[in-house]
Amino acid sequence: MAEKKINKYTIQEYLEIEENALEKSEYYHGRIVGMSGGTIDHGIIGSNANIALGNAIDKKKLACIPINSEVRVYVDASNSFVYPDGMIVCGEVEISEVDPHAVTNPILIVEVLSKSTERYDRGDKFHKYCSLPSFQEYVLIDSKKPVVDILYREDQSSWKMVTTIGLDKEIYIHTLDTYISMETIYRNTLQLGPAEFGRD
Repeated sequence: MAEKKINKYTIQEYLEIEENALEKSEYYHGRIVGMSGGTIDHGIIGSNANIALGNAIDKKKLACIPINSEVRVYVDASNSFVYPDGMIVCGEVEISEVDPHAVTNPILIVEVLSKSTERYDRGDKFHKYCSLPSFQEYVLIDSKKPVVDILYREDQSSWKMVTTIGLDKEIYIHTLDTYISMETIYRNTLQLGPAEFGRD
């Protein structure tokens, strides 16, 4: 991610810029950081994951909703606005007091990894999310190969990670108590063609 400008902005200035911008940007302590465009597979995977999570919620009749990558999250502890590739909110959606279009209480967050964002998604961005009291589970999906890392909160001070490799496997979503197949997440991707799915 590349910084757009070196001067500092207030939150209100960022929100005004974001409202009229053609591309999304994130905000961190006065800095506006442009988000690079994703690949086709990145978009397909993100859509697949959000649909699968939504289907699981419907099947279990949970009081939760999936939210896509168009909605930002406000992290008060780091004075940041960030855009996840997907998230789930259970119960009432809590809205930021400084931005009526930003959510503050995701229980699960999805990030589709790319070469340019993987380090950020695994590092600083994850640390920002961890300051959200509601945040319990982090789903990191590799966009180049069928590998998914799931980090879930064991207690207030520790997280556990489970890595799943291969299209014939399933991932377990702790916050929804449900399984989702890796094939569902990677279905219709361009890089993982028919052979990888066992089709002619």
